Amino acid sequence: MRRFLEWSAHRGAALLAGGIFVGLFVPPLASAMRDVVTPVVFCLMTLVLLRVDPAQVLAWLRRPVLVGLLLLWLLAACPVLAWAACAALGFEGPLAAALVIMATGCAATSSPAFARLVGLDGEISLVAAVLSTLLVPFTAPPLALGLMGIDLAISLPGLMLRLALLVGLPLLLSIGIRRVVAPAALARWGRAVDGAVVLLVVLYGFGVMDGILARMLEQPGFVLGGIALAFAGAFALNLATALAFAPFGGRVALSAGLLSGNRNMALYLAVLPAATDASILMFFALCQFPLFLSPFLLRPAYARLRPQAAG
Repeated sequence: MRRFLEWSAHRGAALLAGGIFVGLFVPPLASAMRDVVTPVVFCLMTLVLLRVDPAQVLAWLRRPVLVGLLLLWLLAACPVLAWAACAALGFEGPLAAALVIMATGCAATSSPAFARLVGLDGEISLVAAVLSTLLVPFTAPPLALGLMGIDLAISLPGLMLRLALLVGLPLLLSIGIRRVVAPAALARWGRAVDGAVVLLVVLYGFGVMDGILARMLEQPGFVLGGIALAFAGAFALNLATALAFAPFGGRVALSAGLLSGNRNMALYLAVLPAATDASILMFFALCQFPLFLSPFLLRPAYARLRPQAAG
């Protein structure tokens, strides 16, 4: 089992890229996995939090200006930029709202594993992913429901509570596991845990693809347009963030960009009610395409950029 999980971590980019298309083109599998999306997200967050090295977190927290600016950028500046871009382009409607909500999301829970897949710094990715995940219940709902005036068919306190539970319970569970499992054992199984994260992300991808193929056959223009918008939003956030954090060094900038482009839509899919606009929920599912494919698509670019960043 351990070797298989470590192999999964090594082949993570290919597994993620292949998994999203398996979920898309095998509807019975996607349908069977739909109801396990929330439990999978819970387990995924627990494993990622279990990979948090307190020493690494403390080391990065000794750079509070960088960490604080990164969190402020991810959770506040990016959604305002997305909103401003939509307003400037005259882009309105459910997809515009969904794009802004996407930008309010925390960094993807799997960001540290993704960073390692493309040779970037897993440490800053880990710290930013964990802290932004812990903060998003308090930042995203006011921005999405208040400042942006987006109706998600759920009250502000209700959304904050659901997000807080889905973040807080895995945190408590990971702390409990750390109390009973020796640090050496956790370190020894670290790469295997990364592999388990990859596999859980693949399972999550199966579930969120439920209904996508049918919608694509019925409304190909909407689905393909939504996928194009998801890629455009993800890559634009990646580029804008990398440029904004270039003064902190190339590797930090590239890692921050990857974080910003890969947002955790799993939380929203897990907590939003079924009454939420179907187009918004559909866009969140389509956001999995850039999330799953970016490690595979961007790996060659990062392979070229890393030496320049180090220089």
